[in-house]
Amino acid sequence: MRAVVTGGAGFIGANLVEYLVRRGHEVVIIDNLSSGRYEFIRDYVESGEAEFIRADLAEPGDWVKGFERADVVYHLAANPEVKTSIVEPGRHFRDNVLVTFNVLEASRKAGVGSFVFASSSTVYGDADVFPTPEDYEPKEPISVYGGAKLAAEDLVKTWAKVYGLRSLILRFANVVGPKQTHGVIVDFIHKLLKNPRRLEILGDGTQRKSYIHVNDLIAGMERCREYLLRSGKEYEIFNLGNRDWVTVREIADIVVEVMGLRDVEYVYRPATPDGRGWKGDVKFMLLDISKAVELTGWEPSMSSADALRDAARRYLETVRGD
Repeated sequence: MRAVVTGGAGFIGANLVEYLVRRGHEVVIIDNLSSGRYEFIRDYVESGEAEFIRADLAEPGDWVKGFERADVVYHLAANPEVKTSIVEPGRHFRDNVLVTFNVLEASRKAGVGSFVFASSSTVYGDADVFPTPEDYEPKEPISVYGGAKLAAEDLVKTWAKVYGLRSLILRFANVVGPKQTHGVIVDFIHKLLKNPRRLEILGDGTQRKSYIHVNDLIAGMERCREYLLRSGKEYEIFNLGNRDWVTVREIADIVVEVMGLRDVEYVYRPATPDGRGWKGDVKFMLLDISKAVELTGWEPSMSSADALRDAARRYLETVRGD
């Protein structure tokens, strides 16, 4: 199989590249390295197991040649910073909507077999049904990031219906694991390395969300893609997350435990009257994953807490150089 992975030097993308290379697939990585890291993919590129194209997918360029003969495109390239989407909406439109349009067009013109789009739980906004199923309405994102992902989903569905580009839309919960470069685990560890007696927490600590380990996510992605190809459908939508959720306070406790600390003072910094970490932060998120479980047989192997604990240990080893 020849696979194109946009954003393949990023956190999820680099883990997906490793998964594909180890299974003997031909892999093309396209990334502008704005948030991705070349060191995540260096070994595969320099060994010839993967091809790397450094390119800005928002701009025309020779990067489109990477799509030739591709069986599948995994479109993971995006601006992942939900917080900055509020103050830089134009950047998020460019990175998350325009780029998706360009990648869809490149896929269509190259005759790509299937298209996998990494969407987000943020498309649901402040849902009032938990766990939240794929058909939940109304979908009312509360961040530009979430709005951009929802707009991109509509583009993907349109290209599937109009051009026959068989497509898979996957709405991810919060993802953690090796090669992680941002998020609550990274934030807490760096703060505690700087001051092991005090931890500043964005929000009031009661925010409750679901977390999935990146290895479980990738296994789910592949099960869902296999189902799509078997089903013959134009497109399909799945939530990929976990069956449980944890509070930010509980995440802080996990990180403190992993770091072997005691008597850490928690200082809460709510950005909104109802205790969110920042404007546009979805305070409660738990996805209904029963559709993926029932139709594909996939099941996450780690709970939210176990995934967070493993991610914290791995990241701490990385920053300490262990």
